[in-house]
Amino acid sequence: MKISEEEVRHVAKLSKLEFTDQETAAFATTLTKIVDMVALLDEVDTTDVPVTTTMADRKTVVRPDVAEKGTDRALLFKNVPEKEDNFIKVPAIFEDGGDA
Repeated sequence: MKISEEEVRHVAKLSKLEFTDQETAAFATTLTKIVDMVALLDEVDTTDVPVTTTMADRKTVVRPDVAEKGTDRALLFKNVPEKEDNFIKVPAIFEDGGDA
C-alpha cells in the first residue's frame, strides 16, 4: 500500500508538524515500506497457532487497591514556571488560542 506525500502532509498538519518537501517524500517512502512489511504478515499461516495474549508468565495482573500517600504539592510545583488554582498553566495549542 503506497502512502502518498499528500497523506503525510495531512497527518503532519493534524500533528502540527512541518516538514520540507524532501522530508515529506522520505517519510512517504519509509512509511510505505513499513506498511508493506506489515502486510507480509498476512501471508504467514497461523492456523494451528494458539492465541497469545501475553509473553509474561503471570498469575495475576491486578495489584491490590491500596491507598498510598501522594507527593507533596509544594514539591510537585517547585519547578513549575506558571500555575493557577493548583493547575499548571501551559501555552494554548489551538491556532485561535481558544478553549475548544
